[in-house]
Amino acid sequence: MFEVILTRRKRLGWRWQVCDQSGKVFADGFERSRPEAKYHGERALFFLLSQAHLGNTSAASSGD
Repeated sequence: MFEVILTRRKRLGWRWQVCDQSGKVFADGFERSRPEAKYHGERALFFLLSQAHLGNTSAASSGD
């Protein structure tokens, strides 16, 4: 299970992180606005999930 965490960084902007349940960070970044940070965090989450799906698909097809 992954989650996107948004953290306000004073006047500088917003930090986003994609973490698992244990707190391990898989992706992170920094954006000027909260909507930008939310977008990039969710985009990174989608990318991680799609890569995991593609990895499972190629592993299954190589076993045939």
